[in-house]
Amino acid sequence: MSFKELVVWQKAYQLSLQIYKITKRFPRSENFALSLQLRKASASVPANIAEGCERLHKKEFLHFLSIARGSLSEEETFMLLAKDLGYINNKDYESLNNLRGEVGKLLRGLTKSLT
Repeated sequence: MSFKELVVWQKAYQLSLQIYKITKRFPRSENFALSLQLRKASASVPANIAEGCERLHKKEFLHFLSIARGSLSEEETFMLLAKDLGYINNKDYESLNNLRGEVGKLLRGLTKSLT
């Protein structure tokens, strides 16, 4: 199975795309600070799912899923900071956070299915 067929990867990828679109509106002073950190964390989630899926052993896949879950938590923290600083409005935050929660549930489910 290709990683692109995994619903969790698809949702994480969509979340990353949305993060990139929203961070374009951040103040210029945040280009190399919060914006960059949020983008890196969001891109790390689908990237680690993809890398783990392509590994030869289930144990390696689980390791990369664990890293993806950590990045998802980082993403949540950076999203909260952005909202509280006024860089993300409440509507966009709720939309992003709902999708982030969905990705988290899917990651937990995939992890559980592999253990």
